[in-house]
Amino acid sequence: MHPQELKIEDFTYTLPDSHIAYHAAEPKDSARLLIYGKEDFTEDTYRNIGAHLPTGAVLVFNDTKVIKSRLLFQKETGGNVEIFCLEPVGENLHFEEELNRRGSAQWKCLVRRAGKVQGVTLVKKVTIGGTAVTLKATVGERLGDTYPVSFNWSPPEFTFGSVLANSGVMPLPPYIRRTATEEDEMAYQTVYSEHEGSVAAPTAGLHFTERVFEDLKTRGIQTLFTTLHVGAGTFMPVKSATMNGHAMHAEYINITTNFLEALLAVTDQPIIPVGTTSMRTLESIYWMGNKIRNQPGLTAAELKVRQWEPYETAETHSAKVALGALLDWMRGHSLQEFSVETEIIIAPPYRFQLARGLVTNFHQPNSTLLLLVAALIGEDWRRMYDHALKASFRFLSYGDGCLLLP
Repeated sequence: MHPQELKIEDFTYTLPDSHIAYHAAEPKDSARLLIYGKEDFTEDTYRNIGAHLPTGAVLVFNDTKVIKSRLLFQKETGGNVEIFCLEPVGENLHFEEELNRRGSAQWKCLVRRAGKVQGVTLVKKVTIGGTAVTLKATVGERLGDTYPVSFNWSPPEFTFGSVLANSGVMPLPPYIRRTATEEDEMAYQTVYSEHEGSVAAPTAGLHFTERVFEDLKTRGIQTLFTTLHVGAGTFMPVKSATMNGHAMHAEYINITTNFLEALLAVTDQPIIPVGTTSMRTLESIYWMGNKIRNQPGLTAAELKVRQWEPYETAETHSAKVALGALLDWMRGHSLQEFSVETEIIIAPPYRFQLARGLVTNFHQPNSTLLLLVAALIGEDWRRMYDHALKASFRFLSYGDGCLLLP
């Protein structure tokens, strides 16, 4: 069956508010871990995750860094306007370059009460390193669910990244119904975050601490790092009755030759992504390489993975062949790295090309993230979630998680 025919009502469950985590575990690696494997379920904490990984396991992490992308402005009349920066305007963008722009920037944004501020210039006073900065934002005409917003600031020597860091608010998920605090600036960021660009954290990685990484190293568990900038679409509910009516959100992957070389060296080992974004990155990279193997003359823009592409590609190759083709393509274009979008949706009956397991949190009902879990462990997803609910595991971004080893 094509996943377009899946009914979202088959991927729901009742999630009481009492099971939603509104704050991170302290310490982070004390979060509970449910292990799903060949036997029944076992329980532990993230502190001991290394003891449950298979021999030769390779963990793949998403090292994106969350930006303080919520900006609060006040209109002259006194009302508040919230502008939520999603991504820069344009195609084939490198987020860090866009965040390093000085003086002005243009981003696609979600805007609350946008109807009353279109064409109006909003003004916000900011202090950066003791210097007073005036930030202005002009909201353009609506494009789908977003608005193009033109930002400019004076003095112009500061980067847009520093403007956001000093004036924005941490973008907690919508189901965490409270105001972000200074505590969240550390709690809602992985200890290995490096490349700025996400508006949501790769939350499965929040539970990994320096002492967990030390334990993994002692056990001989390899760790690889790649980058997918998480968009707000990760929280987008499926509103259509079947998946055919759902438009999967696009997110930017930054691919480097170093990462591809490292990945090629471990394709025969159990590769386990940490988080659904790492999973989407790995599988998208495979389909890009597979596409190049079939059509060598593609441009960077044509490498974008479309939503249903994996289910409609007739000719597939091994992981080694696909990764090798992508690596050769990058070398042929003299690229050490490049950014590309993916819209991949992973849902039953998806066939995994690189990933052999998953570390992840417990996800919302009726979500594409739950579909991804079901693609990996089949109908057992329901039995696992029932167990987690009865055992009082904490759910969603700040909650506990699971290690899936099907």
